[in-house]
Amino acid sequence: MTPEDARKLFAGPCDFSLGVVRMEDLPEADLPEVAFAGRSNVGKSSLLNALTGRKALARTSNTPGRTRELNFFDLGGQLRLVDLPGYGYARASRSDVESWTGLTLDYLSGRPNLRRVCVLIDSRHGLKPVDATTMDTLDVAAVPYQIVLTKSDKIKPPAAKAVTAAVAEAIAKRPAAHPDVLLTSSEKNLGLAELRTELGSLTDS
Repeated sequence: MTPEDARKLFAGPCDFSLGVVRMEDLPEADLPEVAFAGRSNVGKSSLLNALTGRKALARTSNTPGRTRELNFFDLGGQLRLVDLPGYGYARASRSDVESWTGLTLDYLSGRPNLRRVCVLIDSRHGLKPVDATTMDTLDVAAVPYQIVLTKSDKIKPPAAKAVTAAVAEAIAKRPAAHPDVLLTSSEKNLGLAELRTELGSLTDS
């Protein structure tokens, strides 16, 4: 898919389909899916909104742990975007956190039409042990994933270059990791065209 085709795809219809709290309620596996995973408050919802040029497609919040379902969005009948609950800190009971963490892991390891997982990392902080746990799950399940660094507008270019290189080195030997680390900013629209093209190409496979 060309960058222009990807731009048109993400600028077209994109509608919320459903929120899922149980594996048995997942939609039919009839479209390729891209899931967005990351620590709480890493900017998943903001990135989804920026990719699709909308302000409120996905709910954003300054409160970590706001997303507590698997939220599915239909992108023009060609691709399904999935906003996953953030892992790590959340203002919720331990049982609730365990419930949606278990649901997320089950989805990531058992969804046949899941083409890629975008693992979002705050560029100010780099990889954390909890991110490695998620990548371990994806490596074992042989689910392709790509690291997307968020909030790059919050750091200076030399620091952005350094964290990109450090993350690329850290994932170099991981079997399911995409080798290209994308540096993005939802506020400044940095790296979004490249990400749209990457994800749009999955509709061709």
